[in-house]
Amino acid sequence: MRDYYIRATAANGQIRAFAANTTQMVDKAAKIHSTSPVASAALGRTLTAASFMGLMTGNNDDLITISIKGDGPIGGVLATSDGLGRVKGYVHNPQGNTPNKPNGKLDVSAAIGFGHITVTKDLGLKEPYAGTLELISGEIAEDIAGYCFQSEQTPTVLSLGVTIDKDYSIKQSGGFLIQLMPGYDDAIVDQLEAIMTGFPSLTQLLDLGETPETILDLLLAEFGYNITEKNEISYYCDCARHRVKSAVMSIGTKDLSKIIEEDGQAEVTCHFCAKQYIFEKDELEEMLNSSR
Repeated sequence: MRDYYIRATAANGQIRAFAANTTQMVDKAAKIHSTSPVASAALGRTLTAASFMGLMTGNNDDLITISIKGDGPIGGVLATSDGLGRVKGYVHNPQGNTPNKPNGKLDVSAAIGFGHITVTKDLGLKEPYAGTLELISGEIAEDIAGYCFQSEQTPTVLSLGVTIDKDYSIKQSGGFLIQLMPGYDDAIVDQLEAIMTGFPSLTQLLDLGETPETILDLLLAEFGYNITEKNEISYYCDCARHRVKSAVMSIGTKDLSKIIEEDGQAEVTCHFCAKQYIFEKDELEEMLNSSR
């Protein structure tokens, strides 16, 4: 089954929720970037969260970027999503690693370390909006939920999970997000807190074979909920030769001339999908003449 998300409303519109299976997108990302197990977990959590935030924009062309930077072994993670929930991303140091926690779980917090999270929203306005906060835990879900509350005044419950198989492929990945809408009844907060107390971790739910539908049912059944949307999501890179060419031309005539003289060609690798673009000398010379 392909990755997909479901969107739902509950409590007469006072709650909006998302749940998703993101196993294939995260496995694709891990293979592209040859990530260590803990880097795969960090990247997978961030990709899933970015997908949710992209879906919340309401416009297919909007872009959301989550950038997490820390002083830990993996350095940080970047993920971006469009309004369809399609994502791409990378880890600054994909082979960075840390010992597992005493309980055997991957230590994502230690891998990221101390740092900050920046969420950038490009909603088609003159300037993108960016908000930056210090990391709360480095576990990613808590940090993004904290951003939603502090920067957008939206109470948010976010759970993200990635499990790694013995061959380092992604066994399961997914998440759920619950947000309270403006004007919510305070009693709903008490109900949600009661539900979340002792609620299984996302990785436990995935290992039990729970689906986005069954997870939302566990969370929202007592509120009365409606699933309003269900669609596929995927890892998607929109890089193209003409865009890369424009980026090469933007380095300036001096550096372009130097590349022609010293290397005779330019090789550019996309950060997100690892696709290589090669520009031979004659094309570089055309680009140089055009820049002049």
